Amino acid sequence: MNYTVLVTGPAYGTQNASTAFLFCKSLIKMHHVLNSVFFYCDGVLNANIINKTPVDEFNLIQGWQALYEKYDVKLYVCTSSAERRGVAEDNTISNLKKGNLAPFFQLSGLLELGNAIYISDRIIQF
Repeated sequence: MNYTVLVTGPAYGTQNASTAFLFCKSLIKMHHVLNSVFFYCDGVLNANIINKTPVDEFNLIQGWQALYEKYDVKLYVCTSSAERRGVAEDNTISNLKKGNLAPFFQLSGLLELGNAIYISDRIIQF
């Protein structure tokens, strides 16, 4: 089956994003197709490279990046939600020389989410 995962919870503070990550890993392990992960609302905070994770905790942002690197899972971040929460690409924040959008995350619009839903058998929201 083809899946799209919609993440609306932040990387830290709730279980939404970490549960979504574990679900994504399970999908891949069970040989399902994970088309993409779309980060929306507070979920865009999963793409904030400035987040610091204590050494004894799992770094969820690096986990998402590893999904992209190892399995080519697209990581889409809603542009409007990201702007509202201060997540931006290079040169779009005046006081930062470098943006805080983590590598492998891609800003996109709801059209990309619509496309992902169209080609998927299931969409799961966390």
